[in-house]
Amino acid sequence: MIFHIITIFPEIFASYFNESILKRAQKNKIVDIKIHDLRQWTEDKHRTVDDTPYGGGAGMVMKIEPLYKALQTLRLKIKNKKPKIILLSAKGKRWNQQLAKKYSKIDEIILVCGRYEGVDERVKKFVDEEISIGDYVLTGGEIPAMAIVDSITRLLPGALGNASSSQDESHSLPGVLEYPQYTRPEIFAIKGKKYQVPKILLSGDHKKIAKWREKKKKII
Repeated sequence: MIFHIITIFPEIFASYFNESILKRAQKNKIVDIKIHDLRQWTEDKHRTVDDTPYGGGAGMVMKIEPLYKALQTLRLKIKNKKPKIILLSAKGKRWNQQLAKKYSKIDEIILVCGRYEGVDERVKKFVDEEISIGDYVLTGGEIPAMAIVDSITRLLPGALGNASSSQDESHSLPGVLEYPQYTRPEIFAIKGKKYQVPKILLSGDHKKIAKWREKKKKII
């Protein structure tokens, strides 16, 4: 799978995408993450990507021209395939695990990172979907882009060390959260108080453990 990310801060992604699962997924050619600096599609000497809003108001709005040119350029480069284009916005559809599964079947995804007070509304005529990662406002779309790339990548074959890791975790089923997890030590003692691992997990009885875990799943 190929991800294209359009942003005015391309350096933001280097640290997160070069660690852990995402680093291995790129090394093993499971995903290819391409970061595109929106300013390369500007034409003035200041490489302007924003302007004041019509009608007045605080803040700046991202201009349509460079965004449109960026999308057109990437569409032409993606031959024989129709990429899915996502505009990251606080006004979009809420991202969830079911959408991540749906998008994991797509070959190429373009993520447009908004900034400032938002983007010129006309950009929405040239995208497929508007996505939000929650009911709050972030400085830009870069963190949502990382979250979406991460949540999709871990669902791709070979991305996780254990294929079953993504099958029995929180949100694998809508509205179901994973059972509690424990590891060594068996007893954690602090300030005279002991916190012990549930005895059922130490029993070696896998049938009973499975029943316990099923019972401990949380429905939201």
